[in-house]
Amino acid sequence: MVDWSRLPSLSALRAFCAFVQTGSVTDAGAALNVSHAAISQQLRSLETHLGTPLFDRSSRALELTDGGRDLARALEDGFTRISAGVEALTNADAHRPLNVGCTPTFASAWLMPRLGSFQMEHPGIDMIVTPSPVLTDPSPGGIDVAIRYGSGGWAGLECERLIDSSLVVIGAPSLFKGPAPSEPRDLIDYPWLEELGTTESSAWLTQHGLADAKVLSRTHVPGNLMLDGARNGQGVAVSTRIAVAEDLAAERLIAVFEDRLDAGYNLVTRPGVQRAPLKAFLRWIRREAVKT
Repeated sequence: MVDWSRLPSLSALRAFCAFVQTGSVTDAGAALNVSHAAISQQLRSLETHLGTPLFDRSSRALELTDGGRDLARALEDGFTRISAGVEALTNADAHRPLNVGCTPTFASAWLMPRLGSFQMEHPGIDMIVTPSPVLTDPSPGGIDVAIRYGSGGWAGLECERLIDSSLVVIGAPSLFKGPAPSEPRDLIDYPWLEELGTTESSAWLTQHGLADAKVLSRTHVPGNLMLDGARNGQGVAVSTRIAVAEDLAAERLIAVFEDRLDAGYNLVTRPGVQRAPLKAFLRWIRREAVKT
């Protein structure tokens, strides 16, 4: 429970946060529509209330102390959540397209083939699918939900398991002359395909004691091209079983090795009030995941 009597004034906290974000009392004053003198007064008042210095004044420019940096991080998180809550409640961004972040492989292999049913169910919701192997946190005005592969536990974010999936090393039947490799070391004699921006193949080789092994060749391509290359017999690749389930069933690809990990695809969102388009998408994708 919050002890309101111990908290500094909201004006002082806003002034401090504005100064940290802008880097000067003049710009902070402009951001809050007050004078720079008022900002300076609020900063001194805040230090007095807390009984600890927030700034190192030994040089001309104000520099944050360790305590000041800790407070700045806490306030940034708090004001971000307040802003998100107000934005959601006032429906200020109700018409902003829903932005879904995921890897190119997941987008092409799982999401896009199913997305038509969401669009039929919710014709008024515009969407942006942002395929990238780079982990981008959901943020106000940015990505609404990220679909990430892993075991969860991303700090400061809410995470919900969507689909469990093992990792598989795949290749086309035409790639293997005779029997498929029976030991991980056998794979160093083949070309490898890897999705740009990821290290799945290196991590897999390391996990199986082959960190120093030199494979025949490595080709880095976007995720959808990685799978196309694997289907065409251009090399082996590491993927999730979910992403290549249809290829395995049709025998376009074979899984030569499989690691059953406590991992899968997760729905990652930021804490706080969710806007209506995001709620609708989460309800839909949970239903689709149950069918998988």
